[in-house]
Amino acid sequence: MTEHYQHRARKRFGQNFLHDAGVIHRILRAIHAREGERLVEIGPGQGALTEGLLGSGAQLDVVELDLDLIPILQGKFGQQANFRLNQGDALKFDFRQLSDAPHSLRVVGNLPYNISTPLIFHLLEHTGLIRDMHFMLQKEVVERLAAEPGGGDWGRLSIMVQYHCRVEHLFNVGPGAFNPPPKVDSAIVRLVPHEVLPHPARDHRLLEKVVREAFNQRRKTLRNTLKGLLDSGAIAAAGVDGSLRPEQLDLAAFVRLADRLAEQTSAG
Repeated sequence: MTEHYQHRARKRFGQNFLHDAGVIHRILRAIHAREGERLVEIGPGQGALTEGLLGSGAQLDVVELDLDLIPILQGKFGQQANFRLNQGDALKFDFRQLSDAPHSLRVVGNLPYNISTPLIFHLLEHTGLIRDMHFMLQKEVVERLAAEPGGGDWGRLSIMVQYHCRVEHLFNVGPGAFNPPPKVDSAIVRLVPHEVLPHPARDHRLLEKVVREAFNQRRKTLRNTLKGLLDSGAIAAAGVDGSLRPEQLDLAAFVRLADRLAEQTSAG
């Protein structure tokens, strides 16, 4: 006899399960998985997207942290040859164990809001392996990912993601598509790692450092926020006006600042 029981969404995992068939179909169409591809689904929940992804014939690895969901997922999909379940924390998961072929993994996830930003940063460390990523995120996070310089949404997340990836804000999803409904709107985003970086930095770790410092106090001028790393002369030598605020600079300008810091570090 098969057990039927409802798994209740857990607050501590930030779970909101997708149940709207129209939204599910639209996401699957955007992903457009095909036979022979390698897909990774992060946080499959009760398998709303999993079923359609498996139906494409693609090889699917799912990464799920919630132990209570493991038997549900195993019961629903465990018999399918193209399904493999990995119990664990996606923030610590080594995606290299799934594939070593460049640009071979397609990553998908309805991400819990509390881990979305750290998880995206974790995945950026594996961009050489990843062909594309499709995520359901809080709408305001997607707006930050896709932001352009000059506005309040432009910041560390926008810059570091756009350094590595092309960002497409595909469509928005209202709270009613989930159970329980979240208090915010959601959106689907597609991130495609650049084959050739548009603005390669000498050391992307130094770029991260410069961007983090610059936005620590985003209302202050660059001359003030970066004074622990670069003096006014070094900022000017990078072709940047030190009296600007960080949100006024584009990615290329931040890369020039990071390269200046790299020169300074190697000379020192």
